Amino acid sequence: MTIRVLLADDQALLRGTFRLLIDSCADMEVVGEAADGGQAVAAARAHRPDVVLMDIRMPGTDGLAATAAICEDPDLAGTRVLILTMFETEEYVARALRVGASGFLGKYVTTDALLDGIRTVAGGEALLSPGATQALITRFLTTPAAGPPLAPAERLADLTPREQEVTVLAAHGKSNDRIAAELVLSVLTVRTHIQRAMTKLGARDRAQLVVIAYQSGLVRPEPPGL
Repeated sequence: MTIRVLLADDQALLRGTFRLLIDSCADMEVVGEAADGGQAVAAARAHRPDVVLMDIRMPGTDGLAATAAICEDPDLAGTRVLILTMFETEEYVARALRVGASGFLGKYVTTDALLDGIRTVAGGEALLSPGATQALITRFLTTPAAGPPLAPAERLADLTPREQEVTVLAAHGKSNDRIAAELVLSVLTVRTHIQRAMTKLGARDRAQLVVIAYQSGLVRPEPPGL
């Protein structure tokens, strides 16, 4: 199945470069382009892409506001947002995850990493690494944000002990392969537990599941320096 991608960036040259890269892949195609956040939301509603490759800093409506609008739209429940920006700050990463982005990459990422990232996000996984991104999650996602938490803490009671265990490991930035090895399970079983936890907690993807794990207190931030 072909992954349908929408490009949202105010630099036409970059959009053109990304289009060439993506359209060169047999399993992907660019279905639209947008030069600002407002256009990105309108184009997402018009084309229903699988993935929106979203810049943050754009004129008018910025990428974070556009991401929030897309992720909040029930008609776009099947659309995932992958943030691609030069500004890889802790604040931007945390805000992007809070509003529903499924991944965050810097514009200096390699071609292979970009294309793999699109495939990862389109498959419902989050682009969360155990390294730098995990540090950002630990430090910032427990900071009180405007509005209610994504899922109340009492919803955790709906998870089985194994689902809670797998969710905790996912919140620590571990991949399905690493979780499977640690718990001596098959990768398919881990994927099933993750999917069930997402369904019970109302998470649209793995990134949002991680946010819920921290906001609900299932996972506690480690003390600084550890």
